[in-house]
Amino acid sequence: MSMNGNENQFTTVTGTLNTSAGQIPSTSAEYKSADRLAAWKARWGIHRAAWLIKPGLYALGAPSAASPVFATANYKLSFDNLRRNLKGIDSWILVLNTKGINVWCAAGKGTFGTLELVRSIMETGLEKLLEHKSIILPQLGAPGVAAHRVKAYTGFSVTYGPVRAEDIPEFMRLGNKTSPEMREVRFGFFDRIILAPVEFVQFGKYILPAALILYLLGLKADAVLAAGALLAGSVLVPAFLPRLPGRSFALKGAAAGFSVVAALSPLLDFDLYQFCARTLIYIPIASFIGLEFTGSSTYTSLSGVKKEMRIAMPAQALALLTGLLMLAFRRLL
Repeated sequence: MSMNGNENQFTTVTGTLNTSAGQIPSTSAEYKSADRLAAWKARWGIHRAAWLIKPGLYALGAPSAASPVFATANYKLSFDNLRRNLKGIDSWILVLNTKGINVWCAAGKGTFGTLELVRSIMETGLEKLLEHKSIILPQLGAPGVAAHRVKAYTGFSVTYGPVRAEDIPEFMRLGNKTSPEMREVRFGFFDRIILAPVEFVQFGKYILPAALILYLLGLKADAVLAAGALLAGSVLVPAFLPRLPGRSFALKGAAAGFSVVAALSPLLDFDLYQFCARTLIYIPIASFIGLEFTGSSTYTSLSGVKKEMRIAMPAQALALLTGLLMLAFRRLL
């Protein structure tokens, strides 16, 4: 399978395994300091598009024809999370081409899907390696895969493993059975806040320079509020997601943005008119950033994301324009 310039830079390939299907690259379950540094960079959005693994089949340990096959995405963090939790388990890892997107989001987008799984099974010659026809998928990949179609096209049956890779050893000890706890999707504070850095960096590279320009132009209050909107949308939304009102991420982002504007306004000596105008400008910014979390939470679905964006984005644009016109009108008086 072809690879672009970014793929397979970080696969921790340790060699090759000669098989009836040809030479299969080997990988290791060891999670080294270089892997931790790469994960930290990815979390902070540093060369985020570079953290891709070459799609294809990998051997972990010394797998045989009876060894299990696990499927994952070609996002490095997904690949690493799987392989390090398979330590001591000789297995095959089938990496699907999800365009560098993690399993959960890729399943919603369709790249971790039925056709990609079928294509990967057929192109890697997986049936030549195995005495069984079974493949284990992460449970979070289920929305994108129709197991009966995979069976019809390839003869391989699909088993869904636990939500979290760390439960795989226990899953296998139970005979490839998941307990209720293994099927539970948790989205606690740590799961949410770990998403904040990449969004902060993604939007910060535009908002922070804009805030600096505002400050240099003498608009210090607007500079502070711009930075506050960035903080509200990228950090406060994931941190306080269950406590923010409504199910809509746009509404949650707006609530976080309003709390920041309201908290800062007394320090910036605004009158009511200025407060209303700035509220209409900076709350939509926080709301828009908050929308970014729709694809990485347990709160919504792909159809829900599309519906929310159709409703929220025009409202955000209208509010922002209204606030700017209010300030412009005030200056003309």
